[in-house]
Amino acid sequence: MKQIVSIFLLSIALFSCSDKKKTITIAAAADLQYALDDIKAAFVKDNPNITVNVIYGSSGNLYQQIVNKAPFDIFFSADILYPRKLDSINLAATTPKLYGTGFLALWTTTLDTAKGLALLTDSEVRKIAIANPKHAPYGKRAIEFLKYHNLYDAVKDKLVEGENISQTAQFVLTGNAEIGIVALSLALSPTMQQAGKFIAIEEKSHSPLEQAYIIVKGSETKTEVRQFYDFVETPAVRAIFTKYGFSLPNNQGNG
Repeated sequence: MKQIVSIFLLSIALFSCSDKKKTITIAAAADLQYALDDIKAAFVKDNPNITVNVIYGSSGNLYQQIVNKAPFDIFFSADILYPRKLDSINLAATTPKLYGTGFLALWTTTLDTAKGLALLTDSEVRKIAIANPKHAPYGKRAIEFLKYHNLYDAVKDKLVEGENISQTAQFVLTGNAEIGIVALSLALSPTMQQAGKFIAIEEKSHSPLEQAYIIVKGSETKTEVRQFYDFVETPAVRAIFTKYGFSLPNNQGNG
């Protein structure tokens, strides 16, 4: 009888264990706010027993948090530089893999976009929002873009910096800047398209925004983490990246 009870209790324990939700924690560049939310929803729909938590921020700050042992499982960076740096110091469990190339856009809620780049030097524009170029790849490329068009000296006193590209867009949305140099992936989101209009910026005006992801060292043995990592390569996810304006790599890298 005791043996039967023991087997029954063990069965309950195993069932409870298998029924418990697993969790993935992702560190992601802020330009992925809308795209990754869609990817997360698609993944969770197929894997209801897995919870996916996403922390958005600037790639440089997230990199530093990983170096300081923040408990992230996967890192999506807006610049392949940061995953490569983690790989070089043995904090990446996989080789950095491209998921797409990003682009810049001018975004405004109030101005006439027909004026094109002339908007930046227009007298009615008092503030231009960019992401902090010290740790946000989109901010660094924004400076490159301005210098390419010989606009930097004319507008540098108008620049206000957001901690990341999402906060940069918020400056425009809240009226703290008349225009922002943001990620095209944000400008293409339904939310931002309803709130304003954008001008796509030609890629030749700045160095490429090659974006990559890795599994963080220590999380490579988690089945659910590998599931999400592999899910990023599926046609459904590639279609989401395309929807948000990313240029896809011709072939997926190794990992």
